[in-house]
Amino acid sequence: MSAEIRFLGDPARHFWLTRSVARAMGVSLYDAMAAGELSAPDYARLVTTCRTCPNVGACESWLAKCRPAHCDAPQHCLNAEVLERLRHRKSA
Repeated sequence: MSAEIRFLGDPARHFWLTRSVARAMGVSLYDAMAAGELSAPDYARLVTTCRTCPNVGACESWLAKCRPAHCDAPQHCLNAEVLERLRHRKSA
């Protein structure tokens, strides 16, 4: 039996990265929670997933270049699928 040990990044840093990427995509995680589209455990999973990502520098560079509310998720984003789903629900 083998176990995989993953390094988890700083919770505060990844909380803000998760929020910032969502916002750059035009998604308010607060509004998604208020509308019942995202639960507190779902939000926690987004941040935890972000904490496992090795592409923090690329993410921060992407955020620096992105025009707010008009960006697609970064190609390397582990949360891209969920964030895209939330973005499309917002525009529906």
